Parts: sequence; structure tokens; C-alpha cells
Amino acid sequence: MHRNVKFPLRFKILLSQLLVVSVVLSLITFTMAKLFQVDKTAYIHDLTSTMVLHASEEANALLVGYRERLKLFSRIISEDGMDRRQQVLKRLFEEFGEFVMVTRSTESGEETVFDAAALAAGGVTKEQLLQFKESHPVPAGRAGGEPYVANSTVSPRFPTLTLTLWEPASGEEEAVTTSGVIRLDKILKLAQRTRVFEIFLLDAEGRFLAHSDRSRTATAADKPWWGRVNRVASPGATMEYQDQGRGMVGGFAKVACGGLTAGVQIPKSAAYLTSRKLLGDLLALSLLLLGAAALLSLFWSHQITRPIEQLSEATRMVGQGRFEIEVKNVSGDEIGALGGSFNRMAGELKSRERALKDLYGQLVQSEKMAAFGSLGAGLAHEVKNPLAGILGIAQLSLRSVESGHQLEKNLKIIEKETKRCKTIIENLLKFARQEQVEFSEVDIPQVLADAFAIVDHQLGINSVRLEQEIEPGIPACQGNANQLQQVLMNLMINAQQAMAGAAGTVKLSAKKGERGMIELRVSDTGPGIPQQIQRRIFDPFFTTKPAGQGTGLGLSVTYGIVKNHGGDIRLESVEGEGATFIITLPASQPAAAATA
Repeated sequence: MHRNVKFPLRFKILLSQLLVVSVVLSLITFTMAKLFQVDKTAYIHDLTSTMVLHASEEANALLVGYRERLKLFSRIISEDGMDRRQQVLKRLFEEFGEFVMVTRSTESGEETVFDAAALAAGGVTKEQLLQFKESHPVPAGRAGGEPYVANSTVSPRFPTLTLTLWEPASGEEEAVTTSGVIRLDKILKLAQRTRVFEIFLLDAEGRFLAHSDRSRTATAADKPWWGRVNRVASPGATMEYQDQGRGMVGGFAKVACGGLTAGVQIPKSAAYLTSRKLLGDLLALSLLLLGAAALLSLFWSHQITRPIEQLSEATRMVGQGRFEIEVKNVSGDEIGALGGSFNRMAGELKSRERALKDLYGQLVQSEKMAAFGSLGAGLAHEVKNPLAGILGIAQLSLRSVESGHQLEKNLKIIEKETKRCKTIIENLLKFARQEQVEFSEVDIPQVLADAFAIVDHQLGINSVRLEQEIEPGIPACQGNANQLQQVLMNLMINAQQAMAGAAGTVKLSAKKGERGMIELRVSDTGPGIPQQIQRRIFDPFFTTKPAGQGTGLGLSVTYGIVKNHGGDIRLESVEGEGATFIITLPASQPAAAATA
């Protein structure tokens, strides 16, 4: 059975990047290897030249320092009448630890001072140094007072050099020759600084003053290549030669102080070894870069594919109907824009789902209202017949009652309220059937007075005080007085029921509004309406009352009546501080024009 092998996108990106990096690194490595193979000799020559120049500068700095210190020794020795001269010389030997013996010679005589402790530690005596000096006489003074440096090692354990200075006679002063025997420790450290190159110093006669190989110190250099070195004029010049049967690449530079020659050489075999080492380092660096590229590619591919995986998972959840999902939009590229579009799509789908649910609820409500209308059509006959009997008996009774009698007043109220009940039933049936009621000029103050009179007694027996405030000059409006009265009565009774038997106040007020509108307010001092249910209070069949104590139609019918009159109703309520229903109705055109 054939199965498709899944290969994640991140691994495709990883492999493609690794392939590109590998090709690039291979080309770089091959090119560098070729360059090393072609230019290895030039590279070694340049490196040798640089190192010999550094060695020459450092050797010159050491010798210049020795020269200045030797001059200081000479001045102290010349001060015969100086107090505590021996102590000063001792301190100089202690401070300048490389000096072990200093000799100052003039035509008048010669004086030698030495560091006995240093000689004893090195296993060398003063007599040995003086004997070596006698057997190796210093040549005559050089032009310009240039110092003379020569190897004066008398024991391999105690390598030394001799630095000689000439001070010509001037005036009454005699010519002075000062020689200092100086330990080679620092110069030997300079020569042994590297294990790859051989560093050495040669004196004017071609003898090794210092060498990386201590066994060659104080020995003579091979004449063939030493003769070529003497002919080298430019500092840092390099050449290839044979030294003790080995092929060498060497660089040479003159040392300004002492007439010495600094040399740095490396065997050609070591030069090839160095190239191979560099190639190995390059290969290791290439592997390191390849590993770093792999990690970076893995991280980068994960950063690219992770949002796509999140989008895929979110799409699956949306397919299951979970529209509340939201994809985190963390990138500013096309994938981030796609995530933002997906979030907007999910939000729109959620809104449409909510709208469909609302439409479904409205459809169900429409079915309920249709059933209510059908039920009301049969109910009307059952209710209207007793009301017609009550109305007829009340009217007959009025004929037999004397004018001005209390009974006459009660019978008229019964007649009026019976007619109102009949009208309310007829209007409710018309509202359920979405039929238009007959509108006429409505006296707003009269509607408020009638509603006030009907509910005043009911609110009073429930400890609720009813207040009324009507602004003078309220204009008339086009509408149905019975329906508007029903709206006000529903709101006032709801306010009384919300107080649940507690004492309070319900205020009914009317005033002229802006732009030819009439504003009616029904406010109470009850517990208020919670914020979370305020948007649903006008929904049909929505109620917070216990089962059997409310149908949820009161405010829905109220809302429909106000809208049918071209007005608007809104709620202002803070939980715990009461509620106020504000009704705005358009005044009739002649009245509105007169008010304006």
C-alpha cells in the first residue's frame, strides 16, 4: 500500500540552508587551500620579516636600557669622594639584577665592581670573568661612541654578555672605557618566546650571542649564509638557505644599539606543517560554522513554520465551531498578516454565529407571538363577553343613580376601566398580529393623570409613594392614549414590584425635550438593574421573576408600543441606586411648530 511520507517544511528549509552553507564553505575551503599552497612561501616570508623586526626592536630596547644603566654605574664609580658610594653601588646591583660586574678604565687606572652574591649563585668567580676579559680584549673604540656587545659566557649555567662603552676625552676629562658583564636571561627569554620559529642574535663577528637552542650560544654561524646576511641592507629582509643541513626560511634585521644582527628562521618542513595546521584550523572553523548554521537554520525554520502550524491548528478548531480562537500575531511579515486576517475572519464568523442565534431566537419568538395571537383571538371572545356584561350593567345602574351620589362616581370609574380593559385587549391582539392601531391627538398630561390615578392606590398599599411632575405647556402628540397609558402603568408597576415590598418612591414626570420631542421619565429608588442584563430587558419572554410570576412580555410590549409611536425608550440605572426609564416621543407637527 502506497503511503505519502510527510516531510515537515522546517526540515526542507533546514536541508536547503545546510546545502547552501556546505557548498559555500566547500568553495571557501578549496579556495583557501589553493591560496595557502600557492602563497605559503610568501606568507612565511612576511611572517618571518615581521617577527625579526619585532625581535630587533625588543633587543634594541633591552640594549639601550643596559647602556643607560651602565652609564649610571660609570658615573657612580667615578665619584671617589662620594659618601656611601659602596652602598649606592650595591643598591644599583640589586635594582639592576642583570649586571654582575662593571669595569671603568681610564689612563689613570682601572676600577672594577661586582655583585658577589650573583656570581656565587651562578657558580662563577670574579677571577674567571677577569681572565675571560683578558683573553678576549675589547677592540678599539668605535666611531660615534657606538657600544660594543660580545658574548662573555664562561659557564653554560651562567650565560653573560659584555657591553662596552667609550667616552672620548673632552677638556680636562680623560677618555673613559666602561664594560659591563650582563646576564643573558632576558635576551634568552626573547629568543625562546616561540616554539615554531628560532630566534637568535649575532654579534659583529658572526657568533651567536643568544639562540633559541642554548647549545648554539657562543658558537659561530655557518659562513655561507652569514656572508649573505652581511650583504643584506634592508631591515626585515628574508631569504632561504641551508643551516646545518636543514632548509630554512630566515629573516634578518640590524639592531641599532651594539651592532648586533637579529635573526628569525623556521625550517621549511615546519612551514609546510604550519600551513597544514592552518588548513586544519580552517576545516575546524568550517565545521563549527556548519554546526552553527544548522542550529540557526533549525531555529529560523521553527520561527517560520510555527505560525503556520498555529494557523493549521486554529483552522481545525474553527472547523469544529470554536470561533473564539485567536492566533498570536508576533511577526511583521506575510505570515503575520495572514494571522491577522485569520483572526478577523474568526471574529466575523463568531459575530455571524451570534447573529444567526439571535435570528433563530427571533424566529422562535415570532412563532410564540403567532401562537399568542391565535390564542388571543379565541381569548378575546371569552374576556370581551363578561366585560360587555359588566359595562352594560354599569351603564344601566348609572341611569337609576342620583346625580352627585358617591355611587355614581364609582359606577363611572367601573364603566371607564371596563372600556379601557376592552380597548387594551383589542390593542394587544392588534400588536400580536402586527396591526396598526388608530392614532389621534393625545393629551400627554391627561394620559399621565389617568395612569397616575389607576396605579396610585396599588402602589400605596405596597408602601410606595407616587410622585408626579409635569412641566407646563407640554404639547400633544400623535398616538394612542390607551397604549401610552399602558406603557406608563407597566413601568410604574414594574418599579413597585422591583422594590419587593420595601418602602420607596416612584416619580412620573414629563417635560419638553429638544428638537420638538416630548420626554417622559419613570424613575424609582429601587435596587436598580444589573449591568449584565440591561441589554436584554426588552427581549420578549425575558424575565428575572420566579416561574409563574411573570411572562417577560411587559417591557417587550412597552418597547413595541413606543417604537410604533415613532419614539425611543432607554434605561439609565446604577445597581443599588434605582432605575430611570426615559421615553422620547415626537410632538405633533402643529404643536411642535407652535412651541418652536
